[in-house]
Amino acid sequence: MKVATVESLDHEGRGVTRDGGKVVFVDGALPRERVACVSYRKKPTYEFAHVQEVLRPSPLRVMPRCPYFGTCGGCTLQHLEPGAQVAVKQRVLEDQLWHIARVRPEVLLPAVHGPAWAYRHRARFAVRYVAKKGGVLVGFHERRSSFVADMESCEVLPPPVSRLIRPLRALIGGLSIRDRVPQVEVAVGDAATVLVLRVLEPPSAADEAALRAFAAAHGVHLYLQPGGPATAAPFHPPLEADLYYDLPDFGLRVRFGPTDFTQVNPYVNRVLVRRAVALLEPEPGERIADLFCGLGNFSLPLARAGARVIGYEGSRALAQAALRNAEANGLRGLMQFVVANLFEVDEAWMRAQGPFDKMLIDPPRDGAIAAVKALGADAPRRVVYVSCNPATLARDAQVLVHVKGYRLRAAGVVNMFPHTAHVESIALFERDA
Repeated sequence: MKVATVESLDHEGRGVTRDGGKVVFVDGALPRERVACVSYRKKPTYEFAHVQEVLRPSPLRVMPRCPYFGTCGGCTLQHLEPGAQVAVKQRVLEDQLWHIARVRPEVLLPAVHGPAWAYRHRARFAVRYVAKKGGVLVGFHERRSSFVADMESCEVLPPPVSRLIRPLRALIGGLSIRDRVPQVEVAVGDAATVLVLRVLEPPSAADEAALRAFAAAHGVHLYLQPGGPATAAPFHPPLEADLYYDLPDFGLRVRFGPTDFTQVNPYVNRVLVRRAVALLEPEPGERIADLFCGLGNFSLPLARAGARVIGYEGSRALAQAALRNAEANGLRGLMQFVVANLFEVDEAWMRAQGPFDKMLIDPPRDGAIAAVKALGADAPRRVVYVSCNPATLARDAQVLVHVKGYRLRAAGVVNMFPHTAHVESIALFERDA
Protein backbone atom coordinates (compact mmCIF):
# COMPACT_ATOMS: atom_id res chain seq x y z
CA MET A 1 0.00 0.00 0.00
CA LYS A 2 1.16 3.54 -0.74
CA VAL A 3 -0.09 7.00 0.14
CA ALA A 4 -0.33 9.57 -2.65
CA THR A 5 -1.83 12.94 -3.60
CA VAL A 6 -3.82 12.81 -6.83
CA GLU A 7 -2.98 15.45 -9.46
CA SER A 8 -5.67 15.01 -12.14
CA LEU A 9 -7.96 12.57 -13.93
CA ASP A 10 -6.98 10.75 -17.12
CA HIS A 11 -9.24 10.14 -20.12
CA GLU A 12 -10.56 6.93 -18.48
CA GLY A 13 -11.62 8.77 -15.31
CA ARG A 14 -8.75 7.42 -13.19
CA GLY A 15 -6.79 9.52 -10.76
CA VAL A 16 -3.22 10.32 -11.82
CA THR A 17 -0.33 10.58 -9.38
CA ARG A 18 3.40 9.87 -9.42
CA ASP A 19 5.64 7.58 -7.44
CA GLY A 20 9.20 8.66 -8.15
CA GLY A 21 9.46 8.68 -11.93
CA LYS A 22 6.53 6.33 -12.42
CA VAL A 23 2.96 7.40 -13.26
CA VAL A 24 0.29 5.71 -11.15
CA PHE A 25 -3.33 5.52 -12.35
CA VAL A 26 -5.68 5.14 -9.38
CA ASP A 27 -9.23 3.84 -9.84
CA GLY A 28 -11.75 5.71 -7.70
CA ALA A 29 -9.51 8.69 -6.83
CA LEU A 30 -10.25 12.35 -7.58
CA PRO A 31 -7.96 15.36 -8.11
CA ARG A 32 -6.37 16.86 -4.97
CA GLU A 33 -7.36 13.87 -2.85
CA ARG A 34 -4.93 12.19 -0.49
CA VAL A 35 -5.47 8.45 -0.80
CA ALA A 36 -4.06 5.15 0.32
CA CYS A 37 -3.97 2.86 -2.71
CA VAL A 38 -2.95 -0.67 -3.63
CA SER A 39 -1.38 -1.57 -6.97
CA TYR A 40 -2.87 -4.37 -9.04
CA ARG A 41 -0.73 -4.13 -12.21
CA LYS A 42 2.83 -2.86 -12.56
CA LYS A 43 4.81 -1.89 -15.65
CA PRO A 44 8.31 -0.37 -15.86
CA THR A 45 7.08 3.22 -16.33
CA TYR A 46 3.54 3.13 -14.94
CA GLU A 47 1.20 1.11 -12.79
CA PHE A 48 -2.48 0.75 -11.95
CA ALA A 49 -3.93 0.89 -8.47
CA HIS A 50 -7.25 1.16 -6.68
CA VAL A 51 -8.20 3.24 -3.67
CA GLN A 52 -8.03 1.48 -0.34
CA GLU A 53 -8.94 4.55 1.73
CA VAL A 54 -9.62 8.23 1.01
CA LEU A 55 -7.57 10.13 3.60
CA ARG A 56 -8.48 13.65 2.40
CA PRO A 57 -11.55 13.72 0.14
CA SER A 58 -12.21 16.17 -2.65
CA PRO A 59 -15.05 18.66 -2.06
CA LEU A 60 -16.45 17.36 -5.37
CA ARG A 61 -16.75 13.78 -4.10
CA VAL A 62 -20.34 12.57 -3.72
CA MET A 63 -21.94 9.35 -2.53
CA PRO A 64 -22.59 7.06 -5.53
CA ARG A 65 -26.28 6.38 -6.00
CA CYS A 66 -25.82 2.82 -7.27
CA PRO A 67 -25.04 0.08 -4.71
CA TYR A 68 -23.02 -1.77 -7.36
CA PHE A 69 -20.73 1.15 -8.20
CA GLY A 70 -17.12 0.06 -7.96
CA THR A 71 -17.96 -3.53 -8.87
CA CYS A 72 -20.03 -3.03 -12.02
CA GLY A 73 -17.97 -1.67 -14.90
CA GLY A 74 -20.84 0.30 -16.43
CA CYS A 75 -20.07 3.56 -14.60
CA THR A 76 -16.72 4.96 -13.45
CA LEU A 77 -17.55 8.50 -12.22
CA GLN A 78 -20.59 8.26 -9.94
CA HIS A 79 -18.38 9.43 -7.06
CA LEU A 80 -17.79 12.78 -8.83
CA GLU A 81 -20.37 15.59 -8.77
CA PRO A 82 -22.18 15.61 -12.18
CA GLY A 83 -21.21 19.17 -13.09
CA ALA A 84 -17.58 18.38 -12.38
CA GLN A 85 -17.83 15.32 -14.62
CA VAL A 86 -18.68 17.60 -17.53
CA ALA A 87 -15.77 19.93 -16.69
CA VAL A 88 -13.38 16.94 -16.68
CA LYS A 89 -14.61 15.87 -20.10
CA GLN A 90 -14.18 19.39 -21.47
CA ARG A 91 -10.58 19.37 -20.25
CA VAL A 92 -9.97 15.96 -21.86
CA LEU A 93 -11.26 17.32 -25.17
CA GLU A 94 -9.12 20.46 -25.01
CA ASP A 95 -6.03 18.47 -23.97
CA GLN A 96 -6.40 15.99 -26.82
CA LEU A 97 -6.91 18.75 -29.39
CA TRP A 98 -3.80 20.53 -28.20
CA HIS A 99 -1.44 17.62 -27.55
CA ILE A 100 -2.35 15.67 -30.71
CA ALA A 101 -3.35 18.39 -33.19
CA ARG A 102 -1.71 21.50 -31.71
CA VAL A 103 -4.96 23.38 -32.16
CA ARG A 104 -7.37 25.15 -29.83
CA PRO A 105 -10.98 26.04 -30.68
CA GLU A 106 -11.65 29.73 -31.15
CA VAL A 107 -14.85 29.32 -29.13
CA LEU A 108 -15.65 26.77 -26.43
CA LEU A 109 -19.27 25.73 -26.84
CA PRO A 110 -21.45 25.28 -23.75
CA ALA A 111 -21.67 21.61 -22.83
CA VAL A 112 -24.66 19.66 -24.09
CA HIS A 113 -26.16 17.71 -21.23
CA GLY A 114 -29.43 16.25 -20.00
CA PRO A 115 -30.70 13.99 -17.20
CA ALA A 116 -27.94 12.39 -15.14
CA TRP A 117 -29.99 9.28 -14.32
CA ALA A 118 -32.36 6.90 -16.16
CA TYR A 119 -31.03 8.15 -19.48
CA ARG A 120 -29.79 4.96 -21.11
CA HIS A 121 -32.27 3.69 -23.73
CA ARG A 122 -29.84 1.22 -25.29
CA ALA A 123 -27.98 -1.46 -23.36
CA ARG A 124 -26.47 -4.89 -23.81
CA PHE A 125 -26.67 -7.18 -20.81
CA ALA A 126 -24.25 -10.05 -20.50
CA VAL A 127 -25.83 -13.30 -19.27
CA ARG A 128 -24.01 -16.10 -17.45
CA TYR A 129 -25.24 -19.22 -15.72
CA VAL A 130 -23.15 -19.45 -12.54
CA ALA A 131 -24.06 -22.41 -10.34
CA LYS A 132 -22.06 -21.04 -7.38
CA LYS A 133 -24.14 -17.83 -7.51
CA GLY A 134 -27.33 -19.85 -7.40
CA GLY A 135 -28.40 -19.39 -11.00
CA VAL A 136 -28.23 -16.88 -13.81
CA LEU A 137 -26.61 -13.44 -13.65
CA VAL A 138 -27.87 -10.66 -15.96
CA GLY A 139 -26.09 -7.32 -16.09
CA PHE A 140 -22.95 -5.50 -17.11
CA HIS A 141 -19.44 -6.86 -16.80
CA GLU A 142 -17.53 -6.25 -13.61
CA ARG A 143 -14.82 -3.63 -13.76
CA ARG A 144 -11.57 -5.00 -15.24
CA SER A 145 -13.19 -8.44 -15.60
CA SER A 146 -15.13 -10.70 -17.94
CA PHE A 147 -17.35 -11.76 -15.04
CA VAL A 148 -20.94 -10.51 -14.94
CA ALA A 149 -21.77 -8.24 -12.02
CA ASP A 150 -24.23 -9.69 -9.51
CA MET A 151 -26.78 -6.87 -9.78
CA GLU A 152 -30.54 -6.46 -9.58
CA SER A 153 -30.97 -2.84 -10.65
CA CYS A 154 -29.26 -0.06 -12.60
CA GLU A 155 -29.64 3.66 -11.95
CA VAL A 156 -28.77 4.80 -15.48
CA LEU A 157 -31.44 2.64 -17.12
CA PRO A 158 -35.08 3.75 -17.30
CA PRO A 159 -36.79 2.38 -14.15
CA PRO A 160 -39.06 -0.05 -16.08
CA VAL A 161 -35.95 -1.59 -17.67
CA SER A 162 -33.98 -1.61 -14.42
CA ARG A 163 -36.84 -3.51 -12.79
CA LEU A 164 -36.54 -6.22 -15.45
CA ILE A 165 -33.09 -7.42 -14.32
CA ARG A 166 -34.33 -9.64 -11.49
CA PRO A 167 -37.24 -11.13 -13.54
CA LEU A 168 -34.84 -11.76 -16.44
CA ARG A 169 -32.55 -13.70 -14.12
CA ALA A 170 -35.49 -15.86 -13.07
CA LEU A 171 -36.79 -16.26 -16.63
CA ILE A 172 -33.51 -17.34 -18.19
CA GLY A 173 -32.63 -19.47 -15.17
CA GLY A 174 -35.80 -21.47 -15.77
CA LEU A 175 -35.15 -22.13 -19.46
CA SER A 176 -33.79 -25.43 -20.75
CA ILE A 177 -31.20 -23.37 -22.68
CA ARG A 178 -30.19 -21.17 -19.70
CA ASP A 179 -26.48 -21.73 -20.45
CA ARG A 180 -27.01 -20.95 -24.16
CA VAL A 181 -28.28 -17.38 -23.79
CA PRO A 182 -25.14 -15.20 -23.63
CA GLN A 183 -26.69 -11.72 -23.92
CA VAL A 184 -29.85 -9.65 -23.91
CA GLU A 185 -29.93 -6.42 -25.92
CA VAL A 186 -32.32 -3.68 -24.79
CA ALA A 187 -33.83 -1.14 -27.19
CA VAL A 188 -36.23 1.45 -25.78
CA GLY A 189 -38.25 3.51 -28.24
CA ASP A 190 -40.69 6.30 -27.55
CA ALA A 191 -43.62 3.86 -27.54
CA ALA A 192 -42.20 0.35 -27.04
CA THR A 193 -39.39 -1.62 -25.41
CA VAL A 194 -37.76 -4.58 -27.15
CA LEU A 195 -35.52 -7.22 -25.59
CA VAL A 196 -33.38 -9.23 -28.03
CA LEU A 197 -32.27 -12.57 -26.59
CA ARG A 198 -29.19 -14.08 -28.21
CA VAL A 199 -29.97 -17.81 -28.37
CA LEU A 200 -27.28 -20.31 -29.31
CA GLU A 201 -29.87 -23.11 -29.39
CA PRO A 202 -33.58 -22.98 -30.23
CA PRO A 203 -35.86 -22.75 -27.19
CA SER A 204 -38.08 -25.69 -26.34
CA ALA A 205 -41.88 -25.49 -26.41
CA ALA A 206 -41.86 -24.98 -22.64
CA ASP A 207 -39.24 -22.25 -23.03
CA GLU A 208 -41.39 -20.50 -25.63
CA ALA A 209 -44.38 -20.57 -23.30
CA ALA A 210 -42.27 -19.02 -20.52
CA LEU A 211 -41.00 -16.32 -22.87
CA ARG A 212 -44.53 -15.42 -23.97
CA ALA A 213 -45.70 -15.22 -20.36
CA PHE A 214 -42.75 -12.95 -19.48
CA ALA A 215 -43.48 -10.58 -22.38
CA ALA A 216 -47.14 -10.36 -21.41
CA ALA A 217 -46.40 -9.82 -17.73
CA HIS A 218 -43.85 -7.03 -18.30
CA GLY A 219 -45.23 -5.28 -21.38
CA VAL A 220 -42.16 -5.83 -23.54
CA HIS A 221 -41.60 -7.26 -27.02
CA LEU A 222 -39.20 -10.17 -27.35
CA TYR A 223 -36.94 -10.89 -30.31
CA LEU A 224 -34.75 -13.97 -30.69
CA GLN A 225 -31.32 -13.72 -32.33
CA PRO A 226 -29.76 -17.07 -33.31
CA GLY A 227 -26.80 -15.57 -35.23
CA GLY A 228 -25.50 -12.10 -36.08
CA PRO A 229 -27.54 -8.91 -35.59
CA ALA A 230 -29.31 -9.39 -38.93
CA THR A 231 -30.88 -12.63 -37.65
CA ALA A 232 -32.84 -10.91 -34.85
CA ALA A 233 -36.52 -11.64 -35.50
CA PRO A 234 -39.75 -10.86 -33.63
CA PHE A 235 -40.92 -13.61 -31.29
CA HIS A 236 -43.76 -12.30 -29.12
CA PRO A 237 -45.86 -10.22 -29.19
CA PRO A 238 -45.80 -8.54 -32.60
CA LEU A 239 -45.04 -4.82 -32.54
CA GLU A 240 -48.20 -2.83 -33.19
CA ALA A 241 -46.02 0.07 -34.36
CA ASP A 242 -42.37 0.38 -35.32
CA LEU A 243 -39.70 1.20 -32.81
CA TYR A 244 -39.04 4.91 -33.20
CA TYR A 245 -37.81 8.09 -31.55
CA ASP A 246 -39.08 11.57 -32.34
CA LEU A 247 -37.09 14.73 -33.08
CA PRO A 248 -39.86 17.20 -32.20
CA ASP A 249 -37.83 20.32 -33.07
CA PHE A 250 -37.94 19.19 -36.69
CA GLY A 251 -41.27 17.36 -36.78
CA LEU A 252 -39.51 14.06 -37.51
CA ARG A 253 -39.99 10.44 -36.51
CA VAL A 254 -36.97 8.14 -36.90
CA ARG A 255 -37.81 4.45 -37.08
CA PHE A 256 -35.21 1.84 -36.20
CA GLY A 257 -34.73 -1.86 -35.64
CA PRO A 258 -33.79 -3.21 -32.20
CA THR A 259 -30.22 -4.02 -33.29
CA ASP A 260 -29.69 -0.85 -35.36
CA PHE A 261 -27.29 1.77 -34.04
CA THR A 262 -29.05 4.65 -32.31
CA GLN A 263 -27.76 7.10 -29.72
CA VAL A 264 -27.97 5.72 -26.19
CA ASN A 265 -29.31 8.96 -24.70
CA PRO A 266 -32.39 10.30 -26.54
CA TYR A 267 -32.62 13.44 -24.39
CA VAL A 268 -29.09 14.56 -25.22
CA ASN A 269 -29.45 13.39 -28.82
CA ARG A 270 -32.27 15.88 -29.38
CA VAL A 271 -30.08 18.74 -28.18
CA LEU A 272 -27.07 17.45 -30.12
CA VAL A 273 -29.04 17.34 -33.38
CA ARG A 274 -30.37 20.83 -32.76
CA ARG A 275 -26.85 22.14 -32.16
CA ALA A 276 -25.35 20.36 -35.18
CA VAL A 277 -28.00 21.83 -37.48
CA ALA A 278 -27.54 25.30 -35.96
CA LEU A 279 -23.76 25.13 -36.49
CA LEU A 280 -24.07 23.89 -40.05
CA GLU A 281 -26.76 26.49 -40.92
CA PRO A 282 -28.33 24.58 -43.83
CA GLU A 283 -29.99 26.72 -46.47
CA PRO A 284 -32.63 25.69 -49.04
CA GLY A 285 -30.95 24.36 -52.15
CA GLU A 286 -27.52 23.78 -50.59
CA ARG A 287 -25.85 20.45 -51.31
CA ILE A 288 -24.83 18.82 -48.03
CA ALA A 289 -23.01 15.53 -47.39
CA ASP A 290 -23.69 13.49 -44.25
CA LEU A 291 -20.87 10.98 -43.77
CA PHE A 292 -21.65 7.92 -41.62
CA CYS A 293 -25.32 8.89 -41.81
CA GLY A 294 -26.79 5.79 -40.17
CA LEU A 295 -30.58 5.95 -39.96
CA GLY A 296 -30.66 9.64 -40.88
CA ASN A 297 -30.34 11.15 -37.39
CA PHE A 298 -28.75 14.29 -38.88
CA SER A 299 -29.65 13.86 -42.57
CA LEU A 300 -33.38 14.15 -41.98
CA PRO A 301 -33.24 17.45 -40.01
CA LEU A 302 -30.86 18.93 -42.61
CA ALA A 303 -33.28 18.02 -45.39
CA ARG A 304 -36.17 19.45 -43.36
CA ALA A 305 -34.40 22.82 -43.72
CA GLY A 306 -34.62 22.47 -47.50
CA ALA A 307 -31.07 21.33 -48.21
CA ARG A 308 -30.35 18.58 -50.72
CA VAL A 309 -28.72 15.90 -48.57
CA ILE A 310 -26.65 12.92 -49.66
CA GLY A 311 -26.08 10.45 -46.85
CA TYR A 312 -23.11 8.05 -47.03
CA GLU A 313 -23.18 4.88 -44.97
CA GLY A 314 -21.13 1.69 -44.91
CA SER A 315 -24.06 -0.55 -43.93
CA ARG A 316 -26.50 -1.27 -46.75
CA ALA A 317 -29.21 -2.18 -44.24
CA LEU A 318 -28.83 1.16 -42.45
CA ALA A 319 -28.81 3.10 -45.73
CA GLN A 320 -32.03 1.35 -46.73
CA ALA A 321 -33.56 2.15 -43.35
CA ALA A 322 -32.53 5.81 -43.77
CA LEU A 323 -34.25 5.88 -47.16
CA ARG A 324 -37.43 4.49 -45.60
CA ASN A 325 -37.24 7.20 -42.93
CA ALA A 326 -36.89 9.85 -45.63
CA GLU A 327 -39.97 8.50 -47.41
CA ALA A 328 -42.02 8.23 -44.19
CA ASN A 329 -41.21 11.86 -43.32
CA GLY A 330 -42.02 13.20 -46.78
CA LEU A 331 -38.39 14.08 -47.62
CA ARG A 332 -37.59 11.58 -50.36
CA GLY A 333 -37.25 14.30 -53.00
CA LEU A 334 -34.49 16.05 -51.04
CA MET A 335 -32.48 13.00 -50.03
CA GLN A 336 -30.23 10.35 -51.50
CA PHE A 337 -28.33 7.58 -49.72
CA VAL A 338 -25.14 5.96 -50.98
CA VAL A 339 -23.48 2.81 -49.62
CA ALA A 340 -19.74 3.43 -49.34
CA ASN A 341 -16.82 2.24 -47.23
CA LEU A 342 -15.75 5.61 -45.86
CA PHE A 343 -12.60 4.13 -44.34
CA GLU A 344 -11.17 3.52 -47.82
CA VAL A 345 -12.19 6.60 -49.82
CA ASP A 346 -9.63 8.84 -51.52
CA GLU A 347 -9.53 12.18 -53.33
CA ALA A 348 -10.64 10.66 -56.62
CA TRP A 349 -13.73 9.17 -54.99
CA MET A 350 -14.54 12.42 -53.18
CA ARG A 351 -14.08 14.43 -56.38
CA ALA A 352 -16.49 12.09 -58.17
CA GLN A 353 -19.23 12.94 -55.65
CA GLY A 354 -19.28 16.54 -56.87
CA PRO A 355 -18.87 19.70 -54.80
CA PHE A 356 -20.68 20.11 -51.48
CA ASP A 357 -21.52 23.38 -49.79
CA LYS A 358 -21.30 21.84 -46.32
CA MET A 359 -20.60 18.52 -44.67
CA LEU A 360 -21.48 16.69 -41.47
CA ILE A 361 -19.23 13.86 -40.24
CA ASP A 362 -20.39 11.50 -37.47
CA PRO A 363 -17.95 8.57 -37.47
CA PRO A 364 -17.49 5.67 -35.05
CA ARG A 365 -14.60 5.63 -32.58
CA ASP A 366 -12.05 5.03 -35.36
CA GLY A 367 -12.73 8.51 -36.70
CA ALA A 368 -12.79 9.64 -40.33
CA ILE A 369 -9.14 10.02 -41.33
CA ALA A 370 -9.58 8.68 -44.88
CA ALA A 371 -12.54 10.98 -45.52
CA VAL A 372 -10.81 14.13 -44.27
CA LYS A 373 -7.66 13.31 -46.23
CA ALA A 374 -9.86 12.88 -49.32
CA LEU A 375 -11.15 16.48 -49.18
CA GLY A 376 -9.80 18.40 -52.16
CA ALA A 377 -9.71 21.93 -53.52
CA ASP A 378 -13.52 22.03 -53.82
CA ALA A 379 -14.05 20.85 -50.23
CA PRO A 380 -17.06 22.30 -48.37
CA ARG A 381 -16.45 25.59 -46.63
CA ARG A 382 -18.06 24.37 -43.40
CA VAL A 383 -17.75 20.99 -41.66
CA VAL A 384 -19.48 19.92 -38.47
CA TYR A 385 -17.79 16.90 -36.89
CA VAL A 386 -19.61 14.87 -34.21
CA SER A 387 -17.14 12.66 -32.37
CA CYS A 388 -17.34 9.82 -29.84
CA ASN A 389 -13.55 9.70 -29.38
CA PRO A 390 -11.56 12.90 -28.69
CA ALA A 391 -8.28 11.25 -29.72
CA THR A 392 -9.45 10.47 -33.26
CA LEU A 393 -11.21 13.83 -33.49
CA ALA A 394 -7.89 15.49 -32.65
CA ARG A 395 -6.03 13.35 -35.18
CA ASP A 396 -8.53 14.31 -37.90
CA ALA A 397 -8.49 17.96 -36.77
CA GLN A 398 -4.73 18.00 -37.33
CA VAL A 399 -5.35 17.17 -41.01
CA LEU A 400 -8.29 19.54 -41.38
CA VAL A 401 -6.44 22.51 -39.85
CA HIS A 402 -2.80 22.02 -40.80
CA VAL A 403 -3.23 20.30 -44.18
CA LYS A 404 -6.66 21.26 -45.54
CA GLY A 405 -6.69 24.87 -44.39
CA TYR A 406 -9.68 24.85 -42.04
CA ARG A 407 -9.97 26.81 -38.80
CA LEU A 408 -11.38 25.15 -35.70
CA ARG A 409 -14.04 27.73 -35.05
CA ALA A 410 -15.76 26.03 -32.10
CA ALA A 411 -15.83 22.81 -30.07
CA GLY A 412 -17.51 21.48 -26.96
CA VAL A 413 -18.44 18.32 -25.14
CA VAL A 414 -21.69 16.40 -25.33
CA ASN A 415 -22.41 14.50 -22.11
CA MET A 416 -24.07 11.54 -23.81
CA PHE A 417 -22.97 9.11 -21.07
CA PRO A 418 -23.18 10.67 -17.58
CA HIS A 419 -21.17 8.88 -14.85
CA THR A 420 -18.78 7.38 -17.41
CA ALA A 421 -15.50 8.70 -18.79
CA HIS A 422 -16.85 8.49 -22.35
CA VAL A 423 -16.36 11.85 -24.10
CA GLU A 424 -18.67 12.76 -26.96
CA SER A 425 -18.06 16.14 -28.62
CA ILE A 426 -18.98 18.39 -31.52
CA ALA A 427 -16.68 20.67 -33.51
CA LEU A 428 -17.11 23.27 -36.22
CA PHE A 429 -14.45 23.72 -38.92
CA GLU A 430 -14.54 26.50 -41.50
CA ARG A 431 -12.30 27.68 -44.28
CA ASP A 432 -12.39 30.66 -46.58
CA ALA A 433 -14.37 30.28 -49.79
